[in-house]
Amino acid sequence: MISTIHPIPAFTDNYIWAASEADSRQVCVVDPGAAQPVIDYLQSNELQLSDILITHHHPDHTGGIQELAGKYSCRVFGPGSSGIKGITEFVSEGDNITLFGQSLSIIEVPGHTLDHIAYYCNDENQADPILFCGDTLFAAGCGRLFEGTPEMMHESLGKLSALPTGTRVYCTHEYTMANLQFAIAADSDNTALIERIELEKAKRAVKQPTLPSSIGLELATNPFLRCNEPKLQASTQAQSGRTSRNETEVFAALRAWKDSF
Repeated sequence: MISTIHPIPAFTDNYIWAASEADSRQVCVVDPGAAQPVIDYLQSNELQLSDILITHHHPDHTGGIQELAGKYSCRVFGPGSSGIKGITEFVSEGDNITLFGQSLSIIEVPGHTLDHIAYYCNDENQADPILFCGDTLFAAGCGRLFEGTPEMMHESLGKLSALPTGTRVYCTHEYTMANLQFAIAADSDNTALIERIELEKAKRAVKQPTLPSSIGLELATNPFLRCNEPKLQASTQAQSGRTSRNETEVFAALRAWKDSF
């Protein structure tokens, strides 16, 4: 059973998540864009790498695969549509993998990239479900649409937002404060959002991660999951000068606004 999930900082704002089981020296890492931070963490804690989970093909999520796999002979899971070098087990929607005796289901979430997947664990022995979602859902935001369409990303976010509200959300970038600046511009009357900004500011002031988030917190404060809210729709319309006919169009307008924010 996954008992600890530790953030390994990489580059300027990436987190490589290291998941481990109590009383075990085995560790799984998620999206290792660089090998050395993982090696340093394993060596300093006398741990062994057993598995790697990959969410999509971008280099800051895959750059460490081959060095780590060569050094530790671990399993490497990743999206079947990606062709990423070093993956030993390709997975897609509906597949399940076993990690530390627990089942993780694969959710396809295209939008940021076409091959993007998420890993979801909802074990009855786990206090809260766990979601490793790469660059699809961020704390108070979502990933840019480098390959997919607004329709794809809106649908993908809908899949994730339908998960239990207690689900812990482990995305891979410390983008929270910048996302919150946009969120309050788009959703200025949201009291839950105003409270969240102060809480996250306090964490960053002492250099603590703002992650994990939760699905419940994102539903309350993330504008990209709130496209059905009339006030947010009104602010998006005022900014774009266009009336959106449905939630997907609201999402597209929000994403365009964020891209130029």
